[in-house]
Amino acid sequence: MFKALVMSKDEDSGKASASIKQIGLEDLPEGEVTVAVDYSTVNYKDGLCLSSNGGGLVRKYPHVPGIDFAGTVEASKDDRYKTGDKVVLTGWRVGEAHWGGYSQKANVRADWLVPLPEGLDARQAMAVGTAGFTAMLSVMALEDHGLQPGHGPVLVTGAAGGVGSVATAILAHLGYEVAGVTGRPETGDYLKSLGATSIVAREELNETVKRPLESETWSGCIDAVGGPMLARVLGQMKYGASVASVGLAGGAGLPATVIPFLLRGVNLLGIDSVMQPFDNRLRAWQRIATDLPMDKLEAMVHPAVLSDLPQLGADILLGQVKGRVVVDVNA
Repeated sequence: MFKALVMSKDEDSGKASASIKQIGLEDLPEGEVTVAVDYSTVNYKDGLCLSSNGGGLVRKYPHVPGIDFAGTVEASKDDRYKTGDKVVLTGWRVGEAHWGGYSQKANVRADWLVPLPEGLDARQAMAVGTAGFTAMLSVMALEDHGLQPGHGPVLVTGAAGGVGSVATAILAHLGYEVAGVTGRPETGDYLKSLGATSIVAREELNETVKRPLESETWSGCIDAVGGPMLARVLGQMKYGASVASVGLAGGAGLPATVIPFLLRGVNLLGIDSVMQPFDNRLRAWQRIATDLPMDKLEAMVHPAVLSDLPQLGADILLGQVKGRVVVDVNA
């Protein structure tokens, strides 16, 4: 038997709640690989899954959330993995449609796993997690579309969050000038410690303007906010620059015009981390191992255990989680 954080639904109220339970291997869903989980983390989707209605993501109860985990292969029916291999999993709707990482053991498909790259351990991999993986995918997409150091500042919105923190550290390490947007002035010193060269108050970009184009300011942008802020930023991009869109903390709407695309050749790049093909996943994790300074990563980490997760889930939905939470599922 082993412990897991299990979401159960009350039939009378229709509301779900979390509790730590002892379960067995026979309780886990089918999978080709059994992983002894070392660490998981907390993302915005995890907050939704931990909520009383499952955030529209969880359809079947009982359920074990946790969209990320890293650990050691315990048993495998697939030749690609053998007992003792270190692996990481993000995406594939694990933790949503399939039981996830808030458990000491997990059963998953072999196709969903990535070998842990040399230079990263399981704890570091979960300090990265889906948020950091998405940040690296964003940097790669911007570079694939021509972003280079020395061409002007790169804007990171929601910079103190999980994606933003890792993106700031990676970009700074690669030699980019980084402007971090935050609505929490107290995070300014934190962002500068990650390598941000300037701090932009959220209020400066939240106001919708009638002009479709403003001064060319940003050579690139990683946007975790969406909504009016993304619309505003599109009109401030330099000619031919790109925006990597990774989130919607400010809303799913986009009150913009097509003018930045037509007159400045701006590119809006959608970044999906859930269904990324294996080769690109491997490329991203290998880049993380070389391009994310481990001391900067450690500065983002807040440790947690399974019993902390219900409160952390509520906190992240309110934008009250800074940096990256690493959950020791065995503590």
